[in-house]
Amino acid sequence: MSFEARAIEDADIDSVVQLWAAAGVTRPWNDPRRDIELCRKGSHSTILVGLHAGTISATVQVGEDGHRGWVYYVAVQPELQGSGTGRRIMQAAEDWLRARGIWKLNLLVRADNLKVIEFYQRLGYRDTSVVCLQKEI
Repeated sequence: MSFEARAIEDADIDSVVQLWAAAGVTRPWNDPRRDIELCRKGSHSTILVGLHAGTISATVQVGEDGHRGWVYYVAVQPELQGSGTGRRIMQAAEDWLRARGIWKLNLLVRADNLKVIEFYQRLGYRDTSVVCLQKEI
């Protein structure tokens, strides 16, 4: 199965939002279209889409803060989960960061999402036992 990753284009937005809903990565308090717009404002972040036969099958929002990389909205079409597509889109995110000189990647996973934690552990990610604090501003 061929796989290509590239930056999101305007014509992709509806398909990306549909994929995020199908993959269960959206939350009621986050407007996905607003998140896409914010991500695309500068040069420090992008959304990569993974294509199988020209159809969007995966996404990752990837960005860097000058020190570390971060990923969000890692999503794979439900029927392709377990096929290696998630690994491929994460590799594309890592490559994007590496090309910018970023050598460390952080990500957040809800503690009860064991399936996703196991996925990242298989890719070499580990729990760093840090506490993530948040404040709405």
